[in-house]
Amino acid sequence: MSEDFMAHLRDLASDFGALSARRMFGGSGVYHDGLMIGLIEDEVLYLKTDDLTRARFAAAGSAAFVYTRQRKPIELSYWSVPESAMDSPQEMRPWLALAFEAALRKANAAPAKAGSAKTGSAKVGAVKSATAKSKRRPDRR
Repeated sequence: MSEDFMAHLRDLASDFGALSARRMFGGSGVYHDGLMIGLIEDEVLYLKTDDLTRARFAAAGSAAFVYTRQRKPIELSYWSVPESAMDSPQEMRPWLALAFEAALRKANAAPAKAGSAKTGSAKVGAVKSATAKSKRRPDRR
């Protein structure tokens, strides 16, 4: 990912809030308030989806991020952003909001790991910590 591309994404997110990126595998993860809401591969932004948001991305002509593992295609829950959103902060904002909401739902639905010292906190705490801009470990999927 080029610095110019990330600078463009930050400009597009000006109506939404701060974005950061971290290198992962062959691309980069995109984070907002400590949650991974997207990924960048070959200068294409893919945003987090779930069962509640995937149809909106599909209706807008977006496509799922797919990679090949052991010669089999693996579809992730990240979908490309409609082309019009890459031109305007006003067009991008609703897509970023959908991705953040999907990431919050996933964080709150994730089961606690057995034997972990951190399992005592309620899932509600994940929403509070994400919205309070605390630093959390990103979703590693």
